[in-house]
Amino acid sequence: MTISRRSFSAGMIASALFGRAHAAEAPPHDMSMTPKEWVGSEQIAMLMYPGFTALDLVGPQYMFGNLMGATVHLVAKTREPVMSDTKLAIAPSATLEECPRDLDILFVPGGSSGTLSAMRDEAIMAFVKDRGKRAKYVTSVCTGSLILGAAGLLQGYRATSHWITRDLLPLFGAEAAGGRYVIDRNRITGAGVTAGVDFGLAIVEQRRGRDYAKAIQLLAEYDPTPPLDAGTPEKAGPETTKLMADMFAGFRAEVATIAEGR
Repeated sequence: MTISRRSFSAGMIASALFGRAHAAEAPPHDMSMTPKEWVGSEQIAMLMYPGFTALDLVGPQYMFGNLMGATVHLVAKTREPVMSDTKLAIAPSATLEECPRDLDILFVPGGSSGTLSAMRDEAIMAFVKDRGKRAKYVTSVCTGSLILGAAGLLQGYRATSHWITRDLLPLFGAEAAGGRYVIDRNRITGAGVTAGVDFGLAIVEQRRGRDYAKAIQLLAEYDPTPPLDAGTPEKAGPETTKLMADMFAGFRAEVATIAEGR
């Protein structure tokens, strides 16, 4: 029987993903036959801090966790569970000190008041600066790009953020850009919250190729058809946009203050 490369590839991914739960049993496929270019050894650090937005992290983590051979570190100041802004607690797998020094991908999620606190936290900012200056890719979703900016890691780069704060990026020397995600050399930034899924899938494609990324998209059944069409200011309209923007006027002012104090 002849098996196409595409069919074989999809089978290898499914085996890798679903076979983990049955590690003690005989593997259904010989994984030694997996194409070499589909297996890596990336070291990925995903920062967590009190008040971060869980979906900023969980969407990309799903994608990163399905990169065959990659190691994903959920990093925080301690190993105690970190409470997100919606009260979902996630347990870290490494502290700031335990995280590998040389990373393939550094990732920073966003938030609101928690993000402001992180931007003022000396230990967190020292970690972001240190790992970011050596990481092969420096990445973020939502207002996580403000943390990267405050760490001096977006100077001279195109980047995006949540629409509420995207225009603040030039305060940190970045060029604000639109889109669900923006790639500028080794800086990859995602827009707000749900854009993290698109962002993560784009990185999977970069690291493992288009066929692999398509299989992961299918596995995730990522085919969004939202019941409403109000996911951007242009689609939501001026009244709804103003309502949300006014709620974050104080947040924007605090970001500007932090930028001035750098």
